[in-house]
Amino acid sequence: MAAVVAIVAGLLVLFGTRGDESKADEPAGASPKPSAKPSSGPSTVGASVPKPSTKPTTEETSAPPPPPASTKPPSTAPTETTQPTQTTQPPKPTQPVTIPAEERPAIEVYNNTPRKGLADTVASRARQAGWTVSGSPDNWHGKVAESTVYYPPGMLDAANQLAHDLGIGRTKGALDNMKKDRLTVILTSDYSG
Repeated sequence: MAAVVAIVAGLLVLFGTRGDESKADEPAGASPKPSAKPSSGPSTVGASVPKPSTKPTTEETSAPPPPPASTKPPSTAPTETTQPTQTTQPPKPTQPVTIPAEERPAIEVYNNTPRKGLADTVASRARQAGWTVSGSPDNWHGKVAESTVYYPPGMLDAANQLAHDLGIGRTKGALDNMKKDRLTVILTSDYSG
């Protein structure tokens, strides 16, 4: 935090306290203008540096410095205030790309819970949504963190659609012991389907 304050203060010293001598707003190739102010003594640059704020800021260090303080008298026109921006995550797509049933890969469904018949129930739901279930649903032996649709290379869009159709919140690249021509669904105790 102190580093951010130091960088901002440095930028203010560099750009914000030079008054009319600043070149930041001049177009490229513009000829420099001589200063009309003669040097009259010691510099007051240090006195014009604002104290660091203890309030957290959401600005990034690469943001341009604020404009220099105006020496014009205050106007009577209303000023516009802005609220600080909040960082948000990009919106997730509400529905994946719809893949026609004839272009969908086959799927396998495995139960990794003590609930009997869960894989059969989910396989039936997948068939109703237009998916082809290969083999008979079975139990998965091993540890899986949460219900997941595993996909081989090139089948991410299909995996996302299947996950959406079945109400599964996670997709992941296929494990080495999974078939590479189909999607694999492994259901865990978090599945509420």
